[in-house]
Order: sequence, then structure tokens, then C-alpha cells
Amino acid sequence: MTHRFELRKQIELSASAEQVWEAVSGGPGLDSWFLGRSEVEPWVGGRVAQFFGEVAEEARVSVWEPGRRFAFVSPEGPDGTFMAIEFQVEGRAQGGTVLRLVHSGVLGDEWQAEVEALERGWDMYLHTLDQYLTHFPGQFALVVFAARAADGVEPVWEVLERGLGLSGRKVVQGDRVRLTPAGFAPIEGVVDYVAPGFLGVRTGEGLYRFILGQGDTVVVGHHIFADKIDPRKVEQAWQDWLTKIFN
Repeated sequence: MTHRFELRKQIELSASAEQVWEAVSGGPGLDSWFLGRSEVEPWVGGRVAQFFGEVAEEARVSVWEPGRRFAFVSPEGPDGTFMAIEFQVEGRAQGGTVLRLVHSGVLGDEWQAEVEALERGWDMYLHTLDQYLTHFPGQFALVVFAARAADGVEPVWEVLERGLGLSGRKVVQGDRVRLTPAGFAPIEGVVDYVAPGFLGVRTGEGLYRFILGQGDTVVVGHHIFADKIDPRKVEQAWQDWLTKIFN
């Protein structure tokens, strides 16, 4: 049985409406804070693609009002399921911008767990948007994405923390940390986001994100503001790391 859902989120940002619009309406902007790699054709009916590694999920632009509203909707599945996302950008006369998000659609039998995961995920990604606009304005990120099902490994999050060199340490937002994943140079920065199943670390050159998704799938989703890396090679290195710690 299918179920219709709608999530609404709102965030106040110190960035200008123009900066926020650029961040939510095009591929380079979305790459700098959202999950995966994005491509957007900026007109009604245009193609929207979100790449997770080599896998792409596609949608079509349903609303295109430059500077104000951008929405897209996925194709309807055989069972009638689909998703639609809309961003509404409103500049404030006194400065700053309000961004409103509407995520709606129709989901299948596991709809309750999926809606809960979407809601928690949006909280983290809207926070990441704020971090991007605050700490890396005018820049665009290279995306690093990797994912691995934990295959019954328990407890998954403790295994991840151990792999990052955080065993026995309960981190909170604002802590300075030094992550030491095997095969990488140490990652030193500030914990900017902590929630069950989420860890965000901001460094001088990137926003690092570790996520425990549905089905005990561990996701690495980093936004690196440096042109000296090959994102495909770095993605493979993180994929190899996930495979090793959850083997």
C-alpha cells in the first residue's frame, strides 16, 4: 500500500538571496552541500540528475522562477510512488534569507521509516548548507561519495567510530577532532554536526559527512573545496576503507 507524505522545513541564513539561490538551483551549488553529484537544466521540463557514484536518479524541473522558486519531480514508478522537492528563496529587507523546503510525494510500505530518515537527513543537510554559505562562500566543492551496507555488523556506529579513531570518545558539536581513517592523512577540524547516525566535521578545506542510513548502510559524503584532488580516486579510497572496516 502506498502513502502520500509531505515534509516542510525552514531555515534562516545570513547569506544573500542570490547566494542561496545559486546554492540550491544548480549542480555546482548543490554539490557543495547536498548528497551526491547533481546536474540541473534550468528550465521547466529540464533534466535533474543526482549521481551516487555511477548511479543516477533522474527527475524533471516542474517550477523554475529564477531567484525565487525551484522544484523538480521524479518519474512515477509502477506502483505510483514518486518524490518532489521544492526550494523557496525569500530575501529579507534587513539582510539574510529564508529558505523553505517542501519534500512531498508517495512512498511504499516502508513509508514511515523512510519519512523519518528523510526528515533527519534534511536537518543535517540544511545545516550543511548553512556551513557552506558561512565558511566557503563563493566556492564550489568537489563531491566524494561512497556507501557500504554493514551486512549485519553490530554495532555499526561503533565500528565506524573506531575506524575514524574516535573509539571511547563522545564528541559534541564544537569539539576539535583528529580523524585517522587508515590510508588517509589525518583529518583535523571542528565537529559541526552530531546526531544519532550523523557526524559532520568541518576543516579548512572541506565538509566531511558520515551517515548511517536505512538498512545499516554507511554513507560517506564529503564536500571538498580544493582543486588538487581527483574525486574519483578519493571516492575509491573511501569505498575501499568502508569495505575494509565492514568486511
